[in-house]
Amino acid sequence: MKFSESLKSNRDFKNVYGNGKSYANRYLVMYVLENHLEKNRLGISVSKKVGNSVVRHHVTRLVRESYRLHEEMFNSGLDIVVVARTNAAWAKYSDIESALLHVSKLHKNVLKQGN
Repeated sequence: MKFSESLKSNRDFKNVYGNGKSYANRYLVMYVLENHLEKNRLGISVSKKVGNSVVRHHVTRLVRESYRLHEEMFNSGLDIVVVARTNAAWAKYSDIESALLHVSKLHKNVLKQGN
């Protein structure tokens, strides 16, 4: 069951950057803002500093898959923007997965209680 959709518009990204709360670790920065909808909206940003398009798409796929596999752990009604740092270019899936869960735990209202 799909609980989220993509965050696409520049206005939505800017709103989350400007009004959301952020936490970071070695690989990822996560911005979170309540959207008052029934589902989450996930946006992934990977800068050209991370690498060429092949590397950037690879990192994007790793983040998206990590989120998809743990989607049931997240509370609904959130706009989430995940920004990949340059270290993410050489990270394995397990590194990205643990980094995503780590920054999610730093945000108190992102993960459902008991996770």
